[in-house]
Amino acid sequence: MPLGISPLVDFAFKKIFGSPENVQALIGLLNAVLCLEHPIVSVEILNPFNYQEFKEAKQIILDVRARDTTGRMLNVELQVAAFPGLLQRLTYYACSMYVEQLERGDDYHRLCSAISICFVNQNLHRGSAQAHHWYQMVDRESGRTFGDGIEVHTVELPKYNLREETIAEASPLEQWAFFLLNAHRYDADRLRELLPAVEFQTAIIVVERIAEKTEDRVMYDQRERAIRDYEWSIASARDEGREQGMQKGSIAGQIQLTQDLLDEPPQSLSDLQQLSIDELNQLLAELRTRLHDRLA
Repeated sequence: MPLGISPLVDFAFKKIFGSPENVQALIGLLNAVLCLEHPIVSVEILNPFNYQEFKEAKQIILDVRARDTTGRMLNVELQVAAFPGLLQRLTYYACSMYVEQLERGDDYHRLCSAISICFVNQNLHRGSAQAHHWYQMVDRESGRTFGDGIEVHTVELPKYNLREETIAEASPLEQWAFFLLNAHRYDADRLRELLPAVEFQTAIIVVERIAEKTEDRVMYDQRERAIRDYEWSIASARDEGREQGMQKGSIAGQIQLTQDLLDEPPQSLSDLQQLSIDELNQLLAELRTRLHDRLA
């Protein structure tokens, strides 16, 4: 029987990757994204999972902040939808982690990398098939990178389309994308067969426990409903804005035509779009009255 628990629900994501007892899953996820020459072997979770944050959460944005044994500062988050300014916000978080490492009087050479990682269940770059983007401080002429600086990673999950028969040969990041997108469709035994590495086994155990434990399942169901409501509100706002834009465009076109018939220079579409629908209708009515008076 399928587990029915999606790691893309914020409660499950944070419990899998933000619980100290499940740290092996977080380490596996970090190494899959970062592909370091010397992989991470240990991390300290700085904001461990707790139930209270979900009882109080109003947005579907929950992150996992951690520090590894080299001092690297890491922020991993899940976004159900892309929004304007996402890359800027991720950069801001990374810069904040970078600055917060130093106290008054500390030497700058003590600063370690600050890395923001965002898994987003929507396409950020629609013209590109590239799913993982890695932004880093780099000298454009020589290609040299600033190794202990700011990094931002985005992972666009919809761009992964892995199948059972190819998952064994896939990269670790592709395997994690498969787990995040498909875990709810499988029973635990089959999922273990497909993803046998220890970090996945840790994550699968957590998903099993959420499916079985009453308190966890109740909270999961609440957060799943909250995500659906959030996505519905975003879609409704988008549709309303699109409908209003089409209505404005229609009225603006009539205004420009009427101004042309009055031998007046038509106002630009961009200027007319700044007006409300009521203001556009009022302007159109005034123009039509003047045109009627002229033709009378």
